[in-house]
Amino acid sequence: MKTVNDVETLERLYGVPGKSSVLKEVDHLHPAYRPFIEQSPFMVLATSGPGGLDASPRGDPAGFVVIEDARTLLLPDRRGNNRMDSLRNIVADPRVALLFFVPGVNETLRVNGRASIVIEPSMLERFTFEGKAPRSVLRITVETVYFQCSRALVRSRLWDPSRHVTRSEFPSPGSILEALSPDEFDGGEYDRELPGRVKATLY
Repeated sequence: MKTVNDVETLERLYGVPGKSSVLKEVDHLHPAYRPFIEQSPFMVLATSGPGGLDASPRGDPAGFVVIEDARTLLLPDRRGNNRMDSLRNIVADPRVALLFFVPGVNETLRVNGRASIVIEPSMLERFTFEGKAPRSVLRITVETVYFQCSRALVRSRLWDPSRHVTRSEFPSPGSILEALSPDEFDGGEYDRELPGRVKATLY
């Protein structure tokens, strides 16, 4: 199978980037890009470490990622499953990539930078929500920022309700766990208890 193994071949194959593709990249949080972060209730955090790559979804009410200044973002690490995949990676390699989504908007925002894990009590208190403080806050130093054009979301029709999958037609968390570990999980019981468990442990 023929493959591409060098940048020169890639450049011959794809050609020169358009002018707008180059102009849209900046090294700070330009005012034109702030709404993508301020109105985003969902983003993906990508990290890299000795154990490999990780892409983790993060969500909260819009504006949960705080713009501290033109080169700094603050991201509270809310309660999860304690795998700490992203945090383990950041300890070893601070490079991170963020992808911000705004419901109904087909453009997304891409941010690359370096993160540190902050556990200063005053910082944790600042991000208390519904009486619960995060265990840590990621302080991200921004290096590059640019918007991603709409083609991917237009092609996927991500925001089109007519394309949404009916949840009952999709494998449930319990059924997946039972299929993977049939001797350890009762899928039906897991699914019945899950809504209450999520509500009780959201923050």
